[in-house]
Amino acid sequence: MCSMILSQNPHDQAVWITKVRALTQGSYVDDTELEVEGASDLLMDDNVLASVPRPGTSLGRPSTQSKSQAVNSCLRPTSLAGRPLTGFTRPGTNFRPNTKGITIDEALQGTRPGTSRPNTSFGRQIRLGTAPIQTENQSSFVDVDMLDLKRHASKPVIAKSLVDYLLYHERNPRRALELASEATVASNYKDWWWKARLGKCYYHLGLLRDAEKQLCSALRNQEMMVCYLELCKVYIRMDQPNKALEYFETARQRFPQDVNILLGIARVNDMLQDIDQSTAYYKEVLKVEACNVEAIACLASNYFYTDHPEIAVGYYRRLLQMGVNTAELWCNIGLCCFYASLYDMTLSCFDRALYMASDDCMADIWYNIGHVAIGIGDFGLAYQAYKIAVATDSNHAEAYNNLGVLEARKGNAVQAQSNYVTADNLACYLYEPTYNQALLEYTDGNFQKAYVRVNEALRRNANHGDSIELKKYLQSLLVSV
Repeated sequence: MCSMILSQNPHDQAVWITKVRALTQGSYVDDTELEVEGASDLLMDDNVLASVPRPGTSLGRPSTQSKSQAVNSCLRPTSLAGRPLTGFTRPGTNFRPNTKGITIDEALQGTRPGTSRPNTSFGRQIRLGTAPIQTENQSSFVDVDMLDLKRHASKPVIAKSLVDYLLYHERNPRRALELASEATVASNYKDWWWKARLGKCYYHLGLLRDAEKQLCSALRNQEMMVCYLELCKVYIRMDQPNKALEYFETARQRFPQDVNILLGIARVNDMLQDIDQSTAYYKEVLKVEACNVEAIACLASNYFYTDHPEIAVGYYRRLLQMGVNTAELWCNIGLCCFYASLYDMTLSCFDRALYMASDDCMADIWYNIGHVAIGIGDFGLAYQAYKIAVATDSNHAEAYNNLGVLEARKGNAVQAQSNYVTADNLACYLYEPTYNQALLEYTDGNFQKAYVRVNEALRRNANHGDSIELKKYLQSLLVSV
């Protein structure tokens, strides 16, 4: 309709603004939470303050020993960056290359090494932005290169619609930055909205210090919740979680009942592995918004990994009552039922999970079925489940590790060693494959190799009791020899 009216009267500003806003809304992404980092961030990241930061001041060194005991990876699975899994998928929480010391080769590997494109900055935004353009036969609605930005900046209504169009539809933060700069000058540097847009443009371009200055200036003009969220996201990107928490607390005083602020504090505490604080804030979120899916899922996950599966299953049932019906949810309910000794419900939950599962989560479900089978003593079912898991996802390191354990139990040492090596190559952050290799080398009498392996396992997880005992025993053997 707008296109037809504009073809008859190209100077109709009301219709032009309507079409621009419609196109913007069609490709809009809530980037207050979007934080996807990849290979380009690893190569060009120069915003981290210290290469060896103090514990508790960086996402690379989240906490001291006393705090990290609650998130021992022996009891709770961790991501590639060493963070405990939260129970709720968010962009950028799977890994953070520039704070973990990951190598360039690892950063360039995708889920299908050799065939997949490596992650790059704001890749999701770029892909979403190009999709609607490719489906259109005609050229772009606005010729970005021919725009007279200074003339448009003098018209606030048109300028605000246009800058969002450039950011979210055209994915052109450079031109959006030019327009925002002209509009800021036109408003005599008194409009917080334009300063916030300048900060957003600088953030998209990777100029984090400039983004920080503009967002702080916007807050001095007008304290707005979105400015606090953007500024805290900048500090997280600069690996300054304590600074982000400081501004989150300031925002909480200004907006005490805002769910986004409370969730932000809980997420940062999760990143810092302060589980007690994050749990407290997730409970605060539920006091304000009782149907918040993220808070319920994270609380359920925390209760499960602190040996309270009967409480966790209550939270997961609450998600079902709210209408959340996914394969991952049924899988989690099945695990909670198993550990709560509700065996009659366990298999039915996994059956429902398999019925609803997509290719992305099928391997994880079969892996958990194998784990349940080991718990009830059915090693044949466990072996078949792990075989299906690695057939579904050839990069599932945990399934390879458990297959190695079952092969070793059968006496197939060569096949077990092969599975351990595969798991170790796929997931360099897991300590179990390395410890199992050390145990296998010790059984074969290769004490020196076993000692090297167990030291590597302790480097990945210094709290693993079996590795500590094996190392002490190997040390006594090597000294006696």
